Amino acid sequence: MKWLKLLGVSFQVSIWKVMTESNPIANLIELSGGPFLMGNEQDAYPADGEGPVREIVLSPFSISSTAVTNAEFEAFVSATNYVTTAEQSEDNEPPWSFVFAGLLPNDFPPTRGVLGAEWWRQVEGADWFHPEGPNSELEAGSPRWNHPVVHVSWFDAKAFAEWAGCRLPTEAEWEFSARGDLNQKSFPWGDESNPDDDFMCNIFTGSFPDQNNAKDGWVGTCPVDAFPPNNFGLYNCSGNVWEWCNDWFSARHESDVTVRDPEGPSMGLDKVVKGGSYLCHDSYCNRYRVGARMGLLPNSSLGHQGFRIAR
Repeated sequence: MKWLKLLGVSFQVSIWKVMTESNPIANLIELSGGPFLMGNEQDAYPADGEGPVREIVLSPFSISSTAVTNAEFEAFVSATNYVTTAEQSEDNEPPWSFVFAGLLPNDFPPTRGVLGAEWWRQVEGADWFHPEGPNSELEAGSPRWNHPVVHVSWFDAKAFAEWAGCRLPTEAEWEFSARGDLNQKSFPWGDESNPDDDFMCNIFTGSFPDQNNAKDGWVGTCPVDAFPPNNFGLYNCSGNVWEWCNDWFSARHESDVTVRDPEGPSMGLDKVVKGGSYLCHDSYCNRYRVGARMGLLPNSSLGHQGFRIAR
């Protein structure tokens, strides 16, 4: 069933292309790793396991500067004939995925919602190539071609990463990269959400969930490089789309010892997602902070769920 659910160190950063002729992607940013303080205790959601703050040491690794785009995912599908989770029938029901109600036209036929989160609508025919359901097919070469792919489950993200000769980042790698060498700051750019009244990421502005005034310039997803990068050259680590990590989710962490290259629990029900999305709002969900986290079932499929790759 689909469901919602520093230490003073200098870092060397280089950008290089990875991919084959049929796989056009992505700038991988090579990071030297090292120690950092992971987690968050300020403005945190304790049930999410954001804290305690703990020292982590990472080996060198590489991570893509952006989330995977629709264009990149299309190259994968064209090369492999891959069928995503959202495109597969389940229990003899037509394929469907969750779409934010505010992105559907006013005359959209009635759909099933989610109790307690009525802004999510179960839309038949919604998938990565039809983000808002039937009649929303993506057009190759359009501006949205450079938006992050959505409606992808953890299994879909893992399949893409393996096809690209990569993998999904661990939660520690993701957070280290997103922080950009800013020790224990709330966001990739610092502690203020809107420094000098400038919007630094794509979130929900206005009155959630009914009125998005688009003061940040966007309703729904935005291009993967729409806002300035962090100090490591990564784009949109806050807002836009949630990003899958490889780890199983747990709210418990060891804090009294330094851990090297943590990979999370050996099993679980949910996978970790990081970064928040275009639906984050301080009145409802301020999980677009870099230390924030959430767990989703790995077969979840939603219109604000994407990923980036690592190696």
